[in-house]
Amino acid sequence: MTQAADYKVLIVDDHTHNLYTLRTLIEKHLGAQVLEATSGRDAIDITLEVYDIDLIILDVQMPEMDGFQTASLLKRRKRTRDIPIIFLTAAFKSEEFQQRGYAVGAVDYLLKPLDDELLINKISTYFRLIEKERSLNRVLERKVAERTAELEQARQYLENIVTYMGEALLVLTPQGAIKLANPAAYRMLGYAANDLIGMAIGDVFEEEGDAEAGAFMGIWLEALIRTGALEKIEARFIAQNGRRVPILFSRTAVTDAAGHITDIICIAKDMSGYVRVADDNENVIGVPPLDLI
Repeated sequence: MTQAADYKVLIVDDHTHNLYTLRTLIEKHLGAQVLEATSGRDAIDITLEVYDIDLIILDVQMPEMDGFQTASLLKRRKRTRDIPIIFLTAAFKSEEFQQRGYAVGAVDYLLKPLDDELLINKISTYFRLIEKERSLNRVLERKVAERTAELEQARQYLENIVTYMGEALLVLTPQGAIKLANPAAYRMLGYAANDLIGMAIGDVFEEEGDAEAGAFMGIWLEALIRTGALEKIEARFIAQNGRRVPILFSRTAVTDAAGHITDIICIAKDMSGYVRVADDNENVIGVPPLDLI
């Protein structure tokens, strides 16, 4: 268990000799840090200044603001609502008052004259519960930190793949606006960083022999909805300077749980320097020109 000196106890009583007795008892047997308040208002003010109070021992019978009123205010505030409160009283001993104490959020309701051993055991019990909660929080924080590090490592890994891949990558909205492009795409198209973002795919792309160029996004979406992917399409990118860049193009749809397309992933391989020839079976294949062989 963590040393009791790591805990802070706020004791609240309008009689200074009661405060002295409580302080002496707690410091002698537990060594915890003790804060003192002589009224409910003082107690509220202290909790505004000190963030890490672990336990409050609160006298019920006090002038102006009694213990019930003080506890009620403490439980309304987010910062103090979870601090355990032990009520002490010499006057309000009936079952009715005890029930009222529990109703405003007390965890214990002890009667004076105090049994010193009982009080110390009660405080020790709450310290153990607090330590268990702290231990669980530390485990949770460690797991969150480990998971965060894993996610960051995975994010960096994927970012490196996107950054250093040789093919151009474009991520589109379902309406065909470019929302992400990798460095290879910027190099291939001759645009400065981030200039592609927000442009329509039709501004940088044309399909070979596409007689319905104005409607190809609609054709894309229809095909993607049916198949989820379109692969190895021969097409051209339109570079910033107007140059046509021959590409081999693939498109894949990303859908949500309802099956609606959220993104379109486009990958293009630069086919510049390649020519189209037919093999014996009349299948078109790409090979380097003779002067490159």
